[in-house]
Amino acid sequence: MKKHEQYSRQFEDQTLDTLSTLTEKCSYINPELYTKFEVKRGLRDISGRGVLAGLTEIGEVHSYIIDENEMIPAPGRLMYRGIDIMDITNGFISENRFGFEETCYLLLFGKLPNKDELNAFNNLLTMYRHLPEEFVRDMIMNVPSKDLMNVMSRSVLTLFSHDEYADDTSIRNVLRQCIQMIAYFPMLAVYGYQTFKHYYENKSLVIHSPRPDLGTAENFLHMLRPDSSFSKIEATLLDLALVLHAEHGGGNNSSFVTHVATSSGTDTYSVMAAALGCLKGPRHGGANIKVVKMFEEIKAHVKDWDDEEEISNYLDKILQKKAFDRSGLIYGVGHAVYSISDPRAVIFKDYVRKLSEAKGMTDEFRLYAKVEKLAPKVIAKSRKMYKGVSINVDFYSGFVYNMLDIPMELFTPIFAMARIAGWSAHRIEEIVNNGKIIRPAYKSIAPRRKYVPIDNR
Repeated sequence: MKKHEQYSRQFEDQTLDTLSTLTEKCSYINPELYTKFEVKRGLRDISGRGVLAGLTEIGEVHSYIIDENEMIPAPGRLMYRGIDIMDITNGFISENRFGFEETCYLLLFGKLPNKDELNAFNNLLTMYRHLPEEFVRDMIMNVPSKDLMNVMSRSVLTLFSHDEYADDTSIRNVLRQCIQMIAYFPMLAVYGYQTFKHYYENKSLVIHSPRPDLGTAENFLHMLRPDSSFSKIEATLLDLALVLHAEHGGGNNSSFVTHVATSSGTDTYSVMAAALGCLKGPRHGGANIKVVKMFEEIKAHVKDWDDEEEISNYLDKILQKKAFDRSGLIYGVGHAVYSISDPRAVIFKDYVRKLSEAKGMTDEFRLYAKVEKLAPKVIAKSRKMYKGVSINVDFYSGFVYNMLDIPMELFTPIFAMARIAGWSAHRIEEIVNNGKIIRPAYKSIAPRRKYVPIDNR
């Protein structure tokens, strides 16, 4: 490093150290003031009930009943357009069909499609599974990244430039844009990964075009794997994962941001990029990666995977910030809304067991099942809980993706591939109902001060 470069680096480091201390100090707010002014942090009250910020017909998350003004935890239920998610999944699986495209139709158009309607919708998706000419080379291959969520966000924003009607917020145009992105997202994710693997891991670059005879889950596996091979149970589990992640009400972080951004009148590409930015966060879409890494630690430190006492002791170490990432969190256990059960995890578990048997990973599945059983007890023993705690969908989803040989870099992009359906429905709902720009109140607690001339400071 040259002398002037070394000096510049030292100046930068010293200046940023000083400035970061200043900004951290002036940004701190005494936690007691949130209680004093009855601030609903995270837009949730102390009981865990969310602040009512809007109405929706798209998704419903049900986790409690009210009896004599008392909130009583109940087994979790999730409805898409008023239909129980368990009925939806049991329906298409019992008919030996894939369900994600049907689920997209239900979320967007408010009803289950008949055969002709579903075929027409599938044909439209097939027609849209073609990115603009040279897009893969210019936007994905020429600008590789280790973070695929950033690849997807950047790609979505760039698609604006390829859309002649990008700023048109009419329902017909927004619907067209949304359906296109439902079709685009698997390609953006897989091609971003293939480029990452080529440039950062020196592996062969494999780019498969989507096949018109395959749906979303099958095309994802076809494009991801060099030999394009996959089994029926693999495609079925991935399709089920997409259905379970497609929607979760208007209050989840990324869907709420979809409403917030849409309420400003901005374009579809900006809205979806904002939602992707939210989903990237480890408290939202990145949680299943934490679960997988946590289980790698558990497997390395727990000698007997059948010894419940040994497992419980290690879980307590995690909880006491003495193990794993020292955060004090048992990842995949607990949810902002659900208490007794997350219906998505309940649905997933039986199919996860079947896949573990097919993949010869039943020992790992039993370990997951034991942690599912023991973690709530460990948490209840050492933490005061205002509601019950159970596993959430992230608990098993990462394990499923591991069994499907899907690299960790794609875990959150898969979530985005699914949730784009819900985001699309929420964007359209916000536009149709022409609500006000979303702008909640923030109370200033800064003391009043006079301006001081620079020579007197």
